[in-house]
Amino acid sequence: MRDLASLGAGDLREVGGKAANLGELIGAGFPVPPGFVVPAAEHLAALAHAGIREDVARLHDQARGAATDDPSALEQLCARTAALARSAPVPPALEAALRAAYARLPDLDERGADVAVRSSAVGEDGADDSFAGMNATYTNVRGADALVARVLDCWASAYSPRVVAYRAGRGLTAEPAVAVVVQVMVPAQRAGVAFTADPVTGRDDVIVVEAAFGQGEVVVSGAVEPDTYRFAADGVRLTSLHVGHQTHEVVRGRDGADMTVELDAERALARVLSDEEAAAVARLALRVQDHFGVPQDVEWAMVARQLWLLQSRPITTLATTGAAPLVRGLPASPGRASGRVRVLTGPEQGKSLLAGEVLVAPMTNPDWLPTIRRAAALVTDSGGATCHAAIAARELGVPCVVGARGATARLTDGATVTVDGGTGEVLPGADRRTPATTSPRVATPGPAGPAGPAGPLGTRIYVNLATPDQAERVAAGPVDGVGLLRAEFMLTEALEGWHPRELIARGEQERFVSAMAASLLRVTEAFTPRPVVYRATDLRSNEFRGLRGGEAHEPVEHNPMIGYRGAYRYLREPDLFDLELRVLDRVRERTPNLHLMLPFVRTRWELEACLELVDASPLGARRGMHRWVMAEVPSVRHWLPAYVGLGVDGVSIGSNDLTQLVLGVDRDSELCAELYDESDPAVLAAITEIVETAALLGITSSLCGQAPSNRPGYVDHLVDAGITSVSVDPGAVDAVRAAVGSAERRILLDAARRRDLRAVR
Repeated sequence: MRDLASLGAGDLREVGGKAANLGELIGAGFPVPPGFVVPAAEHLAALAHAGIREDVARLHDQARGAATDDPSALEQLCARTAALARSAPVPPALEAALRAAYARLPDLDERGADVAVRSSAVGEDGADDSFAGMNATYTNVRGADALVARVLDCWASAYSPRVVAYRAGRGLTAEPAVAVVVQVMVPAQRAGVAFTADPVTGRDDVIVVEAAFGQGEVVVSGAVEPDTYRFAADGVRLTSLHVGHQTHEVVRGRDGADMTVELDAERALARVLSDEEAAAVARLALRVQDHFGVPQDVEWAMVARQLWLLQSRPITTLATTGAAPLVRGLPASPGRASGRVRVLTGPEQGKSLLAGEVLVAPMTNPDWLPTIRRAAALVTDSGGATCHAAIAARELGVPCVVGARGATARLTDGATVTVDGGTGEVLPGADRRTPATTSPRVATPGPAGPAGPAGPLGTRIYVNLATPDQAERVAAGPVDGVGLLRAEFMLTEALEGWHPRELIARGEQERFVSAMAASLLRVTEAFTPRPVVYRATDLRSNEFRGLRGGEAHEPVEHNPMIGYRGAYRYLREPDLFDLELRVLDRVRERTPNLHLMLPFVRTRWELEACLELVDASPLGARRGMHRWVMAEVPSVRHWLPAYVGLGVDGVSIGSNDLTQLVLGVDRDSELCAELYDESDPAVLAAITEIVETAALLGITSSLCGQAPSNRPGYVDHLVDAGITSVSVDPGAVDAVRAAVGSAERRILLDAARRRDLRAVR
């Protein structure tokens, strides 16, 4: 056990960068809370003491290899490694030393000190690799028993998928060894970070201070929009101030644990620091930079007027060649495009965006589609990889970054930027290597027609579409039809942005049916005789409210993702559903390759009632129309036999919604992006059961999520399960066809080998 005050730069290999930096700061007289560190060697010694060090190292090496060669296996291998590592308890001698060091900490009461327990991996917080947010940190830990448990948690965090992937990506091959820092908690009233160089532009004459109420984790994690103070380093002069909107703070509760407190409206918009207080933070950060000699990323906290330094590390994101990203978010649609920024807050402002400009918006809904079409690229403050902005961008081939919190504030009108939809970065300036484009990536047709250059497959390859604009071009490619034709974009265009209730009130139902049918015919005629599966409208209440006049007709729901949507909505508003059925009937008069799919079906009675509405309409008499249901709600695993008994011909797995409901994570939340995983074993088990049940019942099965486009290994699982078809975005057709062909050939080869083996026996 080492006291933090005894450490310095020479101890880097023993205690990691975080602990060594803190020791340096204490030795230089900076206001750092007292504490101690468990050296990294104790982590490896604990594994050796339990006789599992070699096994853990072997599994870790396999996981590191999977991070680059087989990402689908990464999580499983990491889970095995962490479970094995957790089986090694803290050795008795180390536990005794740990308890003794804890007992010596100041500010104790009868239950012990409140401490922060943070990993300090060897190689962490260095000049090249920050590991920022990678390994585990725990705040407000109280009691020796809790401390021992948290040390084990810090050790195990070295084997999490994000850490293993980060190390693999940075070329770090050494056996991971985690030291653990234990510090007395500062009951922060205000906290945040400070950068002694601008982390966005790389300018070293600027100091940036970010501040929030309560503990600083809300700033580091991005949970709130902090206040941002910018200073000129020369004289520490305040040059700009942005007051953020903060919804909550994290403080120490009466029981010593972290407690989230909602902020009232007045305090949410109040300044966190005065000019003088912010300048004091900036000056402290400059002193740290002077000590280490390189730009620093500093974490600080303030109690009353007392300023504390919690952590400091070099800024690893400053560009040495090229420019640092202006903002980062989630990659949503691949490609790079450059253009001038146009910040818009609502679709009604869309006319001000010029063709080739970069659209930056808080979020988009289907009513933004005409504007997105003209954009060189799209950037949104919020949203996940399956939100409307991401779907629309992929349909149109527009590079897109979503979940780039603060983009509308940080990116200014007229500035030239480059959007990289593959990395989730927005960079300053124009990228002359890649011109802007709004043409989607579509597979080039081969001489074999729809069967494609790779030859016929047993598993059909369908495409997902949302607009008719690209129908002819996509239909010329090696695809077997449209497995998912989303209604929402066509519907909002037909309504010219108005809520459908407003249209009905004006008696303009026929105009809507005619406009919608004309759009739909462009798709069905392009793909004739191949099937086109039309998914009925599934706008959620918050999206309907975004249409003109929508606030007068839509409820306000706290959880619209699992609220008033899908099949249940058709039962509550049958007149709107009837309009869609009239559209389909009119289109099927000319192109009988159109079929109906009902989304978000929760129960048997709900589906039965919807099918009765279909049967009662003119569409119900159309022979040969297939009736599909989306498998998005986990209840389909129970109800599918009953659905088939009601006359359902096919089931299409909406893996986006199914994943969020199986795992309980909002698929559009950038905050929970790392939890959303379509390859989670629970999700894969649900998909397998649905596909196998469909086969037993004699109906077709499909999947129309994003996973097959992004993960070749996912296709193997679907083909092994016996899925009938896979429906993907147009740009992914070639890759998915190749993956399906490979999986099918593997199955045939395995079967032939088993047959030959039986013959030999």
